[in-house]
Amino acid sequence: MTSAAGPWPPKRTEVPSGRSWPGPDLDALTGLRSGKPSFYPEYRVSAVRLRRVILALERISAALVRTMEGSEALVRAVVDAAADHLSADWVAFALVDGRLKDAQPRHLVLGPDGVEWSNLDLVPANVRAHVQAVRCGGETHDEARAHDRDTARRHLHVPVRLDSRTIGGFVAWTPREREIDDTDHSVMRILAGQTASALQNCALLDRSEKLYARTARQAVDLKARNAELQSTQEQLGAARQREVLDNERHRIARELHDSVTQYALSAGMHIELVRGEVQEPRLLEHLDTAKDLTRRAVEQLRSAIYALHQHETAGRDLPAMLRQLATVHMPDELRIDVRIGGEPVALPAEQEQSLFRIAGEALFNTAMHADASRASIRLAYRPDAVRLTVSDDGRGRPEEVRRSLKTSALSPSGEHRGLVNMQTRATEMGGTVLFRRARMGGLQVQVDVPVIRKDVAS
Repeated sequence: MTSAAGPWPPKRTEVPSGRSWPGPDLDALTGLRSGKPSFYPEYRVSAVRLRRVILALERISAALVRTMEGSEALVRAVVDAAADHLSADWVAFALVDGRLKDAQPRHLVLGPDGVEWSNLDLVPANVRAHVQAVRCGGETHDEARAHDRDTARRHLHVPVRLDSRTIGGFVAWTPREREIDDTDHSVMRILAGQTASALQNCALLDRSEKLYARTARQAVDLKARNAELQSTQEQLGAARQREVLDNERHRIARELHDSVTQYALSAGMHIELVRGEVQEPRLLEHLDTAKDLTRRAVEQLRSAIYALHQHETAGRDLPAMLRQLATVHMPDELRIDVRIGGEPVALPAEQEQSLFRIAGEALFNTAMHADASRASIRLAYRPDAVRLTVSDDGRGRPEEVRRSLKTSALSPSGEHRGLVNMQTRATEMGGTVLFRRARMGGLQVQVDVPVIRKDVAS
């Protein structure tokens, strides 16, 4: 067997030193010292191309990993990779108008030394024309075939295709000493194909992130709406329960006021009439006891009515409580007007409850004893005091009320206890209560108390 390098296997020969000759060296075995004169230059060219391809693929891989950073970073990376591989003077990348609408930038031009030219008006006319042609959807490979052979050595057109559609393209110009070969075309086609896939992935990733963000916002919104709905349902349920309880309290209070209390008062009146006809001391004593029991029953009924009404006024301010008082637990024939004057001031709850009780006691007396058809409640807020007045057009007389109030403190039977309660409540608040003639013709109860602001009291 023989080869270009001699017989095989080689014969061992003696060297002057007496050692045996090992045969052909490594260059001979690899063919570098081949008998074919063109082998080594071809090998050198192939090796250089192989190194260029490997380096180009490394650049492409490094560029494609920028997909997660968005289309802008990806486009810059692939254009840089193309410029480095081709050692190009000018490299332009552009996307066809209307394709991959979310991808940015729509075009990118790198000039000598890798300088980016963002303004197309400043680049050479032929570069600008190629970018505009790509953006308009021109087929770059058709344009490449239109160039002459000398121009094609240093000028490259590579379309970027996705799903058999041209979505953009690369255009490059190399210096005179750098000719474009088949390897460059192969590398650029690989780069163009991977760029198309990467841009599509960028678009899908961007849509996924937007969809995820929108879904997250909707989830937060739905959670908030669900919590709001649950809270509203709880509030509606509680309001419904309060409404049922208030209606029941109102019904019971009305029944107590319109029936039981009236019967007790009528019984007291009949007892008083019988006392005027009886002269026997023993019977008079029994009648006084019956009258006292009737009076106590009426007081207990009134306390029960106030207790029921207090639940309805919980959580309300004094003006609202007075308006509520004027609409419930009063006879239908008694028309009541409520007016509020001045700037309302938040008072301590105890003070508001005391004023409310005084107004209720005065209206109760009007309804039960004054034979009135109209009544009015006035609440006037002043900087340092609050004035409450309850007036009616009944038959009550201020001098009789003042006399009854004076004698009630000395009476062991506890008559006119309601008047005493009004005076006591006013005194406890540091105020005064007056009984005078009303302009309406009946009795007016006037209460003046100093303002104890809620914030100061707390």
